[in-house]
Amino acid sequence: MITIIIMMVSGGLMGEQDFRDAMAGVCAPVTIVTAAEHGTPYGVTVSAFASLSLRPAMVSVALNRSSDVLRRILATGRFGVNVLGSDQDEPARTFARRLPDRFAASGAPWTYDHGLPRLTDAPGWLVCGLRSAVEGGDHLLLLGDVTHVRTSRAAPLVYGHRTFGTHSAFAR
Repeated sequence: MITIIIMMVSGGLMGEQDFRDAMAGVCAPVTIVTAAEHGTPYGVTVSAFASLSLRPAMVSVALNRSSDVLRRILATGRFGVNVLGSDQDEPARTFARRLPDRFAASGAPWTYDHGLPRLTDAPGWLVCGLRSAVEGGDHLLLLGDVTHVRTSRAAPLVYGHRTFGTHSAFAR
């Protein structure tokens, strides 16, 4: 028996914009994923980030196949994740744009930590080794082994309905 599922949205077949609108209602953490190659830092804003496993400590990050940062991660096998705080919407916007040097354009202070670019004001920082990459349409899902973590109790920056905000009730 073959079952055919047709996704219906607002009385019609699902289109790309319908899918985007549906996903806009899913709040997500805001991160800046970084890599470094030949002494040059690379970074991009990513909301497709999640904890994956506790034992071993793993995370997942989805990056567009056209991403410069993705190419550096695949070449070096390492990446960093800056988990942004509620007051870091400007770095998030800057790193989401296509710019030749997002670090300089953002004005956000940063340094190298474990050989990867880290925004020094970001309340969360993870260093990851690339375990594998899984194809997912126009993105690659990167699975990373977390080797180092730095955290604070700052309120997180979240993204939902195409705007930045926070959920301070969860912050301590």
